[in-house]
Amino acid sequence: MTKENTLHNSFMAVRQTMLRVISRIVPPREVEDIVQETYVRICQIENKEAIKQPRSFLLKTAKNLAIDHLKRAEVRLVDAVDDMAEFEHFVSADDAIYQQVATDEEFSQYCQAIRQLPIQCRKVFVLKKVYGYSQKEIVKKLSISESTVEKHIALGVKRCTYFMMQLTKEERTETMKNSKKNHQLRGDRS
Repeated sequence: MTKENTLHNSFMAVRQTMLRVISRIVPPREVEDIVQETYVRICQIENKEAIKQPRSFLLKTAKNLAIDHLKRAEVRLVDAVDDMAEFEHFVSADDAIYQQVATDEEFSQYCQAIRQLPIQCRKVFVLKKVYGYSQKEIVKKLSISESTVEKHIALGVKRCTYFMMQLTKEERTETMKNSKKNHQLRGDRS
């Protein structure tokens, strides 16, 4: 049996596992595309003999493609935020640079809050809030009950809100500390 046949057979054997691994990383709509991209990639490999562990290689390739896809999606989302901020610049030029930085920072912090959600909660939350899936679509895609979807969305909103409030509280505290330091420095110079 040639190495090409071995890779093809390995691909078919791990396809379901690959689907599960990828579905934990990207939205359900993207899973099949990434599986197909994985297959295309293995077909393009010139030195197939160098692959000692086909199963591990395939799963790692699929995982890396999913992560790359997610990174590209984040960049597109950031670009969309940038485009929106550019539009707002024309509407209102009140300290546009500060607003752009604040928007980028808040978006980054919100992404950080989402990353800290439990995996299943994060999947549901992102499908609902970022990709606009309905609760029924999420139920179908993730094979969970509608009440579970509702609980995950509520938990996601609660935790993200709490995370952002904590950041705001920390920023206020930091601003007050800096203000006191500056006031003390000015007082020492007088």
